[in-house]
Amino acid sequence: MEKSAIIISDNSRCNSSEDRGLLKLDNRALLDHVVRAVKNITDEVIIVISSQEQENSYVKIVPNTVQFALNTNQPKGSLAATLTGFQTARGKYAVLLPFDAPFVSREVISLLFDCCVGKSAVVPRWPSNEIEPLQAVYNTQQVLKTEEAALAKGIVDLDLVICKMRGVRYLSTVVIEQLDPDFRTFFRVKSSRDLKKAEMMKKRSERG
Repeated sequence: MEKSAIIISDNSRCNSSEDRGLLKLDNRALLDHVVRAVKNITDEVIIVISSQEQENSYVKIVPNTVQFALNTNQPKGSLAATLTGFQTARGKYAVLLPFDAPFVSREVISLLFDCCVGKSAVVPRWPSNEIEPLQAVYNTQQVLKTEEAALAKGIVDLDLVICKMRGVRYLSTVVIEQLDPDFRTFFRVKSSRDLKKAEMMKKRSERG
């Protein structure tokens, strides 16, 4: 198997009520938007969940080919969740994605996979040097070893893990801009205000 997609969910809720992955945009859950973006360009899709309750909710809205991986790694957090994903993935390369990014670009993800051949990772980087570790492609076995060693030392920051990896290619967002001029692929819905903005972005794209 060559390519895996690992979608990271968490317990964050919009207005302290509904699971953000279940929020509707264009009559489809945010999580389903992410799954649909990658299901035809990867060999498997894995959703890392933090509870059985999440799986019970998500299984109703995604294809039955999607796998679920319960994060039991310690300490809890985003790095432990990504480790669960990499431990489950069977692909040589794996893209990490957040569950609340409804405009994930197939073209950008395909480019990241293409650029990762022979590298330990391909990570988008802004001119400010800020990186996008949750929309990057990794050599699964290489990042798995680095993350396991990092967690054993108490490191829980994914950015620091990437810094410790050799052979990382940082892909300038100037390149990504050619495929996604508005950087919609990086937009995440973290609040009800973001959801309203996403609805406006969706309408604009349909008009134009």
